[in-house]
Amino acid sequence: MIEPSFSNTNNRKIRVITKVLTSAIKLWLRTQLTQVSHLEVQIEASDRQLLSGRIPRVSISASHAVYQGLQITQIELQAENIQLNVASILKGQPLQLLEIVPVVGKLIVEEQDLNNSLSSPLLLTAVNDLLVTLLAEYSLNSKAITWRKITLDNQVLILHGIPISETDGAFFHINLGLELLNGQELQFTQVQVKSHQELILERNSPYIINLGTDVDIQEISLIPGQLSCYGRINVNP
Repeated sequence: MIEPSFSNTNNRKIRVITKVLTSAIKLWLRTQLTQVSHLEVQIEASDRQLLSGRIPRVSISASHAVYQGLQITQIELQAENIQLNVASILKGQPLQLLEIVPVVGKLIVEEQDLNNSLSSPLLLTAVNDLLVTLLAEYSLNSKAITWRKITLDNQVLILHGIPISETDGAFFHINLGLELLNGQELQFTQVQVKSHQELILERNSPYIINLGTDVDIQEISLIPGQLSCYGRINVNP
């Protein structure tokens, strides 16, 4: 009987480790998401790197994912310089990041998916925080508004809502021009609040949102029916 060579044995071990790591990464991603219809993970690493738990790059592709009630149409990500607890994972323990991981990628949200997310706590909190600061003089906030629709236009976000206090169901619209100021800051310009085709408020001075040092947005685009964003974010252990 011919004994298998060390190389063949080592290759089988690497294949097992790759399979286990891929499954562990998919499982970890699924714990972060409420739902996902398609998920692919590709690990790029040498044999030595896999055995040491250091992975230079992982590519992730997902479609129709739901995160905290927010529906995301398409995600394409590349995570680099990943340190994982490989020895623990091979023993059946959950995946853990050992260091901060920079993740670069693109996110696409179609208008329909955004409207299907109108009850998302994540989205409502973001809208509420924006309105409380941006339109403080009108005391507008999401708790006093029933949001019916969000429209995406050319670099313009339009919120359609009905104040809960209104008995006639009259709509009002908030138009927000969106621009990328730099990697960490977004600015809303040309703010308009309309009701019954009447202009209630118009504000041309920009309002700036700081996204923090863990974010570096390279491009954000609003076109009719779609929002897309490309950049980097640090994922902390």
